[in-house]
Amino acid sequence: MASSSSPTTLQRSDSIADKMPDALKQSRYHMKRCFASFVKGGKKLMKRENLMNEIEKCIEDSNDRKKIMEGLFGYILTCTQEVAVVPPFVALAARPDPGFWEYVKVNAGDLSVDEITATDYLKLKESVFDESWLVKIFIQEQYVLLKKLKESYLFFQMFCRAKDEHALELDFGAIDFTTPRLNLSSSIGNGADYISKFISSKLGGKSDKLEPLLNYLLRLNHHGENLMINEGINTVAKLKKSLMLAVNVVSTYLNTHLMKLSPRVKETMVMLSEVLEAPDSVKLDLLFSRLPTVFNVVIFSVHGYFGQQDVLGLPDTGGQVVYILDQVRALEEELLIRINQQGLGFKPQILVVTRLIPEARGTKCDQELEAIEGTKHSHILRVPFVTDKGTLRQWVSRFDVYPYLERFTQDATSKILQRFECKPDLIVGNYTDGNLVASLMATKLGVTQGTIAHALEKTKYEDSDAKWKELDPKYHFSCQFTADLIAMNVTDFIITSTYQEIAGSKERPGQYESHTAFTMPGLCRVVSGIDVFDPKFNIAAPGADQSVYFPYTETPKRLTKFHPSIQELLYNEKDNNEHMDTLRKEKPIIFSMARLDTVKNITGLVEWYGKDKRLREMANLVVVAGFFDMSKSNDREEKAEIKKMHDLIEKYRNSELYRCIADTKGVFVQPALYEAFGLTVIEAMNCGLPTFATNQGGPAEIIVDGVSGFHIDPNNGDESVARIGDFFSKCSTDGLYWDSISNAGLKRIYECYTWKIYAEKLLKMGSIYGFWRQVNEDQKKAKQRYIDMLYNLQFKPLTKKVTIPEDKSLPMRLASLRNLLPKKPASLGGGSKQKEVTETKPKSKDGQKRNDVKAGEGEVKEGLLAAEASERMKKVLETSEETQRLEKMKIAYGQQRNQGGSSVRNLFWSVVVCLYICYILKQRFFGTYSVQED
Repeated sequence: MASSSSPTTLQRSDSIADKMPDALKQSRYHMKRCFASFVKGGKKLMKRENLMNEIEKCIEDSNDRKKIMEGLFGYILTCTQEVAVVPPFVALAARPDPGFWEYVKVNAGDLSVDEITATDYLKLKESVFDESWLVKIFIQEQYVLLKKLKESYLFFQMFCRAKDEHALELDFGAIDFTTPRLNLSSSIGNGADYISKFISSKLGGKSDKLEPLLNYLLRLNHHGENLMINEGINTVAKLKKSLMLAVNVVSTYLNTHLMKLSPRVKETMVMLSEVLEAPDSVKLDLLFSRLPTVFNVVIFSVHGYFGQQDVLGLPDTGGQVVYILDQVRALEEELLIRINQQGLGFKPQILVVTRLIPEARGTKCDQELEAIEGTKHSHILRVPFVTDKGTLRQWVSRFDVYPYLERFTQDATSKILQRFECKPDLIVGNYTDGNLVASLMATKLGVTQGTIAHALEKTKYEDSDAKWKELDPKYHFSCQFTADLIAMNVTDFIITSTYQEIAGSKERPGQYESHTAFTMPGLCRVVSGIDVFDPKFNIAAPGADQSVYFPYTETPKRLTKFHPSIQELLYNEKDNNEHMDTLRKEKPIIFSMARLDTVKNITGLVEWYGKDKRLREMANLVVVAGFFDMSKSNDREEKAEIKKMHDLIEKYRNSELYRCIADTKGVFVQPALYEAFGLTVIEAMNCGLPTFATNQGGPAEIIVDGVSGFHIDPNNGDESVARIGDFFSKCSTDGLYWDSISNAGLKRIYECYTWKIYAEKLLKMGSIYGFWRQVNEDQKKAKQRYIDMLYNLQFKPLTKKVTIPEDKSLPMRLASLRNLLPKKPASLGGGSKQKEVTETKPKSKDGQKRNDVKAGEGEVKEGLLAAEASERMKKVLETSEETQRLEKMKIAYGQQRNQGGSSVRNLFWSVVVCLYICYILKQRFFGTYSVQED
């Protein structure tokens, strides 16, 4: 746009590099002081809050500081996410809008400004960490240097690579230049709609442009049977002619299965004819929703204990289990509807593929196949982790799974093909490990793939990319970030629950956006990892179970059996472990429910309410953080039953609790400092309860402020509590206002946040991106070669550094197995006790002697049988794989003991060589730094 920009904002045509000199001229004296302060401490990495603190120290006069911060320089600072300080330069990574990044370098001496590339900025950032790396070599990681000379040499190489001008750079943007991109930040997350528009534009014009669609229709088959057209219709002209005849009479060229529902068949033929005549995105969307493209679906969720009972709360097992199970139920229901409407006799199949864990801790995670409750054709398929030593029995942390994933993919692929008897039509991954496995399998089979990250670890730990070496022994981020990059770039589409997951907000980058450009010094420099304007990004929010969370007005469905306990919980005048204080029944209730942690900000809400007299007079406050205390039980089985009952009651009673709050004309408040999605917000709105929710995160997208609910600022309690109070004041004067917000909230849910909508979107993506994959087949192959190199040359060597845990259960299981052996028979072993009995036994008469002989023969016979059983059991133990492994460990241990003297000598010379290398490094690099600083 050609319009002039205001002093405090930039237009799209403006560049921060162009505007920075003008910003620095506004108060050159103060700018010189500020930038001198920035570089004073030497090399460092600064965040926005650090910058603001320095500004406050350098500009002491509040009026001067306010004037600068309200000017152009203040605006640029608010856009700055990070600053790399390498004296005399200060490099700013600025983000004026979601997805848009600029890099500027300022000389603190003369305030000269240069625009730099992402590569230049990352190099400066890497240099901040070089010296700290060298210190680590001397202090924190001496034990590594003292292990082997080989490992010391590797660390020396790694340090040198951090300053290498030719370090490995990953630039996925360079091989994605032909892929169309969105232009506006507001368009991010609407990839399928954009692809549909782009495809319709490519199909328009001459008939030869329609050949990709013809080829796609020819490829649609199930178990080798064509579903739309057969090989006889091999040109666009033939297809058009056949469709003209088939509108009135079903063409013999069309698949006979479609004759079962002739009205819908005719509609589909008309849609296809219209697309061939004049393609547009609306017609194309309708057509793809009718095409029989997806029947068999594979969903990967590898880590943790994936099951339907007794798994929540176990390591690495949480909300993703519920998400995937609800996803499967909705997906199968939608597939059954579509297949029936298409007149086909096929049955869909959905497999959730996860890890089989032999040591299942009382769950069903050691069962290979398990039917999913509430479905007819969906199952959990479990595949074990297998190493050269056999099947891994115990649980493995999600941070340590990488060495097993390639073999897991191969084994899972074989089992899936065996069960489906054909290739799947769609593969969906979950989390880093599941997404990588899905990428490997989809690439091998040539199948459309989607990924769901749920949570990307890179954004959870500050500077986890630059500090990867420090965190790698525990978290293996080198593997994880590489796997994330591979999966992001291989997949055909990416599903997120919110916009903020992709591109964040005005103030902070999104989880995916943080992978745009980053560095892992000494490993690789990612100058273009993922582009949030890529049309592969799609927002498909999950819903709540509407059989449980339904409006308070649906009286026949209400769970009245919970009403007495809820009334007791809310209005009992006696304090106990479940509640404290009493409520006045004539007042509406402000309700909040979350676990008690800092981020959920429940204590903040209580403080707001306590300080505001007006709100206390108008409404009660109810906060729920839990119902049962399992620690009161000492019995393991009782605890399991209490937990099971707790889960059921929490699900059903919570939903009725929402509705009981709605009966009082109350509200639900979600005051979190940050909420990634906001499932409780959707649950409350499903029940017809007006909702106030944080403006930090996903709830800001769920609620249309002032229409279907209200946004509150968790960092401004006075403003938030005033807004809640204003709502109740208006409700007291307008009897219809509460109902209008309640109904608008329900309308918002039904339009955007149900599992049915989610399933429809997912199947639409599978169809459209399947076609897009075929159209861009050549480009995808070229990109895949690039990714294959990254996988084989970087990821696989990194996985070999992840320690494969020993099977800790081996000695215990061997001991328990040996306990099954019968004890040595007394009659054969000549034990001392038996000898004593024999010696003290009195002499008997002849009849007694005969009985003793028979008894002795019986004992001998039993002893022989027991001895035979004992020998068999010993043979089993001796030939078992675990016993052989144990013997090998004993032998290896003995060899190590015999070589003790040699090991000491090797260690001594390793120490000498390592210290010499450290001395050379110190002289070389510390000397260089001191000269530059002088």
